[in-house]
This record gives sequence, structure tokens and C-alpha cells, in this order.
Amino acid sequence: MPKINGNEIRPGYVIEHQGGLWAAVKVQHVKPGKGGAFAVVELKNLVDNRKLNERFRSAESVERIRLEQKDYQYLYEVDGMLTFMDNETYEQIELQKDWVGERAAFLQDGMKVTVESHEGKALGISLPDQVVLEVTETEPTVKGQTAASSYKPALLSNGVRVMVPPFITTGEKIIVDTNEVTYLRRAD
Repeated sequence: MPKINGNEIRPGYVIEHQGGLWAAVKVQHVKPGKGGAFAVVELKNLVDNRKLNERFRSAESVERIRLEQKDYQYLYEVDGMLTFMDNETYEQIELQKDWVGERAAFLQDGMKVTVESHEGKALGISLPDQVVLEVTETEPTVKGQTAASSYKPALLSNGVRVMVPPFITTGEKIIVDTNEVTYLRRAD
């Protein structure tokens, strides 16, 4: 694997540190008036989600890990296990729903996802940034309320709650950001 200097670490890089795989979440470069420059890096462990703040001097070298990315198609869920299929080889893999986290609620039949792995072990999953969902329950619009920029709670077809503008009604399809879990706009 390629070695990089400590000051070359960028957010999103995966490095090997203290015998584990860590993803750089935030990086702040510091150049003090006295002494050498260094980078303060917030790291997140890819296996157990621990967080760590570490200083890397420009003279230090770290090993950057490249994750294998492969596209899979979501098939179904059984007993807390999510099943995905490789579209090229038709090979199926199962991941625990808990491991995918709260974003598992956005998985839809046939959805294409990207699974990141290292040495055959899945480390992360990327969903599409936006999904279309139906509003199953929301408060009715109060006349005159639409002029204000107030939002109201809405329950979506996947069980997730988001805040929507007052003009959205039950039964409408909306586009939701899967990263921020927020309303974006009405679906066409």
C-alpha cells in the first residue's frame, strides 16, 4: 500500500493506524510560529466506530488503504439480515441490519448500493443520495400558515419522520436526502 506524509491526509482517506483501519473525518492543518507544521486529524475506526484525534507531523508517514468498491443490488431482509446481490456474478452477500445503521430504512427493493470492503471484509455501504418516498401521515394545512416558513412533521412510507413544508399532504411523493434525512422537494 502507498505511504503518504502526515500532512497529505484528507477527509475520506482510509489509513492504517494503531493496527486498525481508520477513516479521516476532519483534517485541520496547523502551522505554529515555532516548530514544524502538523495536521490534527479526527479519525473514526471502521470496525467499531471509535473516534480518535491524532496529530501527524509532515515528516511522519502513514499507510493509505484503498478500499475495494463494488456495486450490489438490494434484494430483501430476513431476521435482521440484509441480502445484496452482485449484478455481475449473481453472488449474494448478507450484512447485519444493525451494521448498516439507521440508513437501512431507506433501502428499497432493487436499489443499487456500493459496498466498500478491504481484504474481503465489508466496511461500509453507500446508498443513493436521494430517494423517493410517500408521505403516509401529516397534519392538515392550516389556512394562512403557508406564508410562514414553518415546517410540520410527516411520517414516510418507510417509517422515518422528517419535517416538510406546510403544503405537503398525505399521499404525496417527496424526495428525501438519505445523508441528512431531510426533505428536499416534491417528486415529479
